[in-house]
Parts: sequence; structure tokens; C-alpha cells
Amino acid sequence: MGPIFFLIYINDLPKLAPIGTKILLYADDTSIIVTSPNLENYEKQINKIFRDINYWFKLNQLVLNYNKTQYLQFNMKNSREYVLKINYQGNYVKSSPHTKFLGLIIDDSLSWKTHIDQMMSKLNTACFVIRSLQAIMSTETLRMVYFAYIHSIMSYRIIFGGNKPYSEKIFKIQKRVIRIIKNSRMRDSCRELLQRLEILTIYFLSINICDKKQTSI
Repeated sequence: MGPIFFLIYINDLPKLAPIGTKILLYADDTSIIVTSPNLENYEKQINKIFRDINYWFKLNQLVLNYNKTQYLQFNMKNSREYVLKINYQGNYVKSSPHTKFLGLIIDDSLSWKTHIDQMMSKLNTACFVIRSLQAIMSTETLRMVYFAYIHSIMSYRIIFGGNKPYSEKIFKIQKRVIRIIKNSRMRDSCRELLQRLEILTIYFLSINICDKKQTSI
């Protein structure tokens, strides 16, 4: 019941958000999104909501952990970086080039490179597991392992970064795993192997999920 009581306790926090600001709550993780076309007003708006948040915390007998608080400023690749100074009573919030949000690594240019790099690490570990099991399991069992470990990692939030140039690295790992499952040589084409296993590539998987998303909407 602890998490439910906590959500009830803080459910009025988003009411602090003025126009141009949105407060998102998920369990004990709070994110504040601030937008403004004017840089000067942008910084004033951020510091105001930060003061209001701290005051709300104080009234509700909560303490903000400044060591775990950071801000992420989204920029275009060729835009000039604007240095923000966000503080409350001498406690400054540090800037970060990326942050983790609900299992996604979001970077300041929305390139998804950091997120895909993290995916590659997980997929390489899963690839090693499948290689270790290849000699003692049937193709059908290995296919089940593939969907449990590889497919689940690739498909999570794929609509955000599935068609990015960095996805080529993920596709190479996917092809390596397919060859291991079918006990094929490294230079063998994966097109026929994928068809036999009835497995979609990361690119077709991204398109398929996007189509389903649009249909459901």
C-alpha cells in the first residue's frame, strides 16, 4: 500500500504548474517540462517553478534530493548552448547531457544514441547466452529464448529510436543471433533465415508497431 499512499499524498503537486510548464509523476520520480520561445523568460520560468516545488516540499514535510536532481536542456545540433543557473537557497541543479526516464535514455538532441548504446550492451549479453545454449537446445527452444531476451529488448519503446541510423548496430547483433540459432556461417544471408524463423528485422518491427499504434488511436 506504500506506493499508493505516496501517490495520493503528492497528487496535488502537478497543480503548481503554470502555463508553459508540465509536471509528470511516476511513483517517486517527478519530471518537470518547461517550454518557452524566449530564453530570458525561459530561465525565469524554470527558477520560479523550482522555488514553488521546494516550497511545496517544505509544506508537505518532504526533502528534495539535490544530488539526484538534474536538468536536461533540449537543443538543435547547430544551436548555441544556453547555460542555465537553476538554484534554490544556494542549492544548484546540475546539467546533464542525458537522463533515464521509464527505461529510456533521453539525450539533449533526441538522437537516441546513448539509449541504443545501452541496448547494444544488453543485446550482446543475450547473444552470449544464446550462443552458450545453442549446442544443447533445439531451434524452436532457441527461438523462444530469442523472443524472451532479444525481442523484448528491441521492441521496448522502439517507436522512438527504431528507424535511427544507429539502429544499424542493433540490426548487426540481430543478424548475428539469427545465424547462431540456425547454426549458420557468419557470411550467410539472413533473409531466408529470418523468414524460416518468422522473425521481423528491427526496421520492420518498428514499422509494424507504429502501424498498430496508429490503428489503436
